[in-house]
Amino acid sequence: MSVRVRFAPSPTGFLHIGGLRTALYNYLYARHHKGTFVLRIEDTDQSRYVEDAEQDIIESLEWAGIQIDEGPHKPGTFGPYRQSERKELYLHYAQQLIEQGDAYYAFDTTDEIEEMRERLKKSGNPSPKYDSITRQSMKNSLTLSQDQVKEKLENGSEYVIRLKVPRRETVKFEDEIRGIVSFDTAGLDDQVLLKSDGMPTYHLANVVDDHTMEITHVIRGEEWLSSAPKHMLLYKAFGWEAPTMAHLPLIMSPSGGKLSKRKAETEGIPVNTKEYRFGHYEPEALINFLAFLGWNPGDDSEVYDMNALCEKFSLDRVSKGGAVFNYKKLMWYNEHYVHHKSIDELLPQVQHLFSTNGIKADDVSFLRRVLALLHERVSKVDEFVPMGRFFYEAPTDYDENALKKWNDQSVELVQSFTGRLVTIADQEFTAAVIKQALEATVEAESVGFGKVMMPVRIALSGQGFGPDLFPAMELIGKTECLERLETAVQRLS
Repeated sequence: MSVRVRFAPSPTGFLHIGGLRTALYNYLYARHHKGTFVLRIEDTDQSRYVEDAEQDIIESLEWAGIQIDEGPHKPGTFGPYRQSERKELYLHYAQQLIEQGDAYYAFDTTDEIEEMRERLKKSGNPSPKYDSITRQSMKNSLTLSQDQVKEKLENGSEYVIRLKVPRRETVKFEDEIRGIVSFDTAGLDDQVLLKSDGMPTYHLANVVDDHTMEITHVIRGEEWLSSAPKHMLLYKAFGWEAPTMAHLPLIMSPSGGKLSKRKAETEGIPVNTKEYRFGHYEPEALINFLAFLGWNPGDDSEVYDMNALCEKFSLDRVSKGGAVFNYKKLMWYNEHYVHHKSIDELLPQVQHLFSTNGIKADDVSFLRRVLALLHERVSKVDEFVPMGRFFYEAPTDYDENALKKWNDQSVELVQSFTGRLVTIADQEFTAAVIKQALEATVEAESVGFGKVMMPVRIALSGQGFGPDLFPAMELIGKTECLERLETAVQRLS
């Protein structure tokens, strides 16, 4: 059987980083087995629908290098790929369940259900639900006569269709990651399958779609594990073979617990894929990082491109326990991929970033030299701009933390160094000669190297850090360097 997997997000917001990892694991599994990766949009909850969310999902997957084989924008033979366009199909199968006796009509109002729950809470039931016991006291096709049910349906009374969960059964299945999993049906409610607006719930649509789209493996987050027994009951009721299940570990916050949006914001972790796309992260770095967030290849290697990940990936090496989102590790990956790009690869993107930040970097030869000096010092491509601005314009202010290294002696040391720079011929203003001038200043003034170098760096760049100072000064040029040193002395003395 050819492997068919699906990534089935709800378009209720931008693609979460956890969703991207789920999509990635599905994609890696499909490619490893030369199978098909399907994108299905689960938009049955119209009240939470966000107009641009579907496009964001598609663009995010494509940015990350995850190629969609079938989806709303790439129709195959199993469409439509939006659940809102498959409404009649769900109604057909819901009716089939009612006819079989595996589901029933429920006409209870919201208030009536709430009254039932309050009544049971008062009698000592801490978590009351609509189940095999409470259904007997409610208004549904199991307690009403056939004539009453028929009359309600003909009169257009609002109803939902609920799954008739057996009272005392054990639902057991094998999960590819967790092994044998079992649930007692006594802990399950009679899940709503079809809502009063005619739209299916996740549970009915999920099972019907996975079967009719011939999905062979369901690889999804651990949060759906509690729903799995309801899905297994539906597969059994329909007489269908269930796909192979694999529930992925949660992505955990560094401070503990699931990485929620609130926790991510508190800890400075971008939570939506869109933030990585427009935050100038390397997609290869994010994919490499996410792949290892709950899986390992079985060796000491850490850097894998997409092709290598596809070749190595297997579900038996996915961990059961939650994986902590280590942002420092992500930045390690990002730095690795930036540093392994050539200057020519980086140049168009950095030139565009300079331009959008008001820096004219039309001289490609000059820009190449700037990139060469900064290349090993940046962790993200957008860092070229703040770190490299001083090559194009004199600083208008000075970093406050850097100025802590500037003291009364700094003015004299900068002036002493400037006096030596003045004597250097323009054509001899090279990194090596500039370094000799600074060394001579250090010796003449009997101070440490940093006592001269730091105030000079501050004067030239406005920062207390940056690329190798002497090649940077050579690139800026003698006249500009002298002007900046003089300006700093006047402003900071």
